[in-house]
Amino acid sequence: MSGLSQRPIGWRLGSVVATLATLALALVAPPATARTLAIVGGTVHPVSGPSYVGTVVVRDGLIEAAGTDVAAPSDAEIIDAAGLHVYPGLFNAFTSVGLSEIGSISATQDTTELGDTPHLKAIEAIHPASEIIPVTRANGITHVVSAPSGGPWAGQASAVLLDGWTVEEMAIEASVGLVLEWPSLETREFDFSTFSVREKKFSEAKKEYDRTVEELADWIEAARQYDHARSAAGSGAAVERNHALEAVAAVNRGEAPLIVVADRALAIRDAVGFAEEHGLRLVLASGRDAAKEAELLAEKGVAVILGAVQALPVQEDDAYDAPFTSPAELQRAGVAIAFGTFDSSSARVLPYEAATAVAFGLDPEAALRSLTLGAAEILGLDDRLGSIDAGKWANLIVTDGDPLEVRTAVRRVIVRGREVDLSNRHSRSYELYGGRPAPP
Repeated sequence: MSGLSQRPIGWRLGSVVATLATLALALVAPPATARTLAIVGGTVHPVSGPSYVGTVVVRDGLIEAAGTDVAAPSDAEIIDAAGLHVYPGLFNAFTSVGLSEIGSISATQDTTELGDTPHLKAIEAIHPASEIIPVTRANGITHVVSAPSGGPWAGQASAVLLDGWTVEEMAIEASVGLVLEWPSLETREFDFSTFSVREKKFSEAKKEYDRTVEELADWIEAARQYDHARSAAGSGAAVERNHALEAVAAVNRGEAPLIVVADRALAIRDAVGFAEEHGLRLVLASGRDAAKEAELLAEKGVAVILGAVQALPVQEDDAYDAPFTSPAELQRAGVAIAFGTFDSSSARVLPYEAATAVAFGLDPEAALRSLTLGAAEILGLDDRLGSIDAGKWANLIVTDGDPLEVRTAVRRVIVRGREVDLSNRHSRSYELYGGRPAPP
């Protein structure tokens, strides 16, 4: 992201070296090309309709045709999928992939900027040569949302393909929504001056919470007035341009959703009320208490991008399986759901988060849909992604079983019509140490 001057010198030098290395590779490597492919004889799971055994034809990065009576073109490279399964590529709907590499090394973290930065887009900081990208891709995830953190106004989340030399090649949408980290009402805080926990009166904590929410409302109103002033001025020449307010104004106009990261039931209720009061389209992210507010979310049409299912309960008196059953409860209530891992290092385990929810009541077809077409619908990308239909981008995976099963192997991955190499840091380490000579 911007704000390079705020970063340590080591980060800047490392960034320069990485950029030069990427350019050098680009000069010696052939350009990525999308060939004409025909995936023949596999069981196709289009998500948008019933499964069938047939053929999927890919040309110029798009799905040209798919069906039981589709013939492979004479110029197509044939992929024999007999006995295998063809699915849309999986969609991790909230991650820090490309923004975060090694959690313990701050120089590899570029998820957060100083202050409120609603105008900054995550795609501006994504590192295409991240080692995490091929690891994630090898497990069937072909595209993700990379989202910033911090704030409360964290910035704009970007949808990207998990393949490409540059961020321009990876880009799906530079912005799929403005991320707002909802404030928390805490009666305890850590005092770094004394390295101890300080207790606060509830009335004091509530006053601070209400003041922060009022400041968020001030942002919305300021953006609305700014937008009105720009429109009244015609070309806008008479009004000084403010990129931050422009980003919030786009949400006011309904051009993008407000993606609110909130967990506790109180925060979820307040965020829903805030969005309704200001006429904003809300998408809830993380939502660990979302099932407790399922009726409200369904009534207001708020979709939820769920965080880790394989997690501990939020409250001490919550049921032990509350995180496992939450997706099923939301789905039964009529709430649209998707899944995100909210980090980079575990982005590859996305299908198993959904699988855990299936074991605790989530309909298997609904789980698959939440990882593909459902996630695309929530983020306004279903015209391009999420199902195997003619005209959509060819993000496909070929597997030997259900992708939600941990024993299933992903045999082939196609991103925007191009079959990608499945080798990665994990597979190379496996091969290296698997071939280690036995000690004498």
